[in-house]
Amino acid sequence: MLGILLTTQAAAKHLGEGASVINVSSVVSRITPPNTAVYSGAKGAVDAITGSLARELGPRQIRVNSINPGIIHTESAETLGVIDSDFEKQVVAQMPLGRIGYPRDIAVFLASDDSRWLTGEKLTASGGMR
Repeated sequence: MLGILLTTQAAAKHLGEGASVINVSSVVSRITPPNTAVYSGAKGAVDAITGSLARELGPRQIRVNSINPGIIHTESAETLGVIDSDFEKQVVAQMPLGRIGYPRDIAVFLASDDSRWLTGEKLTASGGMR
């Protein structure tokens, strides 16, 4: 959490009106699966920090939001053995869209001017997994 605070503090000095800060949280902050207490709690803290920073930077017209993705096909997910695993199959079976996400599926909206009225939001991008 300290990293988010210090990075935003340093970046804010260089951000102008209309800028957007996007924090990365996780869907686990909402669905809180078993055996994820520490991870879920840490991601919940990211969401709380996002809300506070949105209020602090809002007067400068700087938006702060968090993206809360489900399973995303990343190098980390591959390294952890999630991709093509039984775990992935179980999760995909619960998802209305029937697939995990890819980096291109998330966050572009929050970085664009199309989201210029959103701040302090926690946007879940989980392919419908609840």
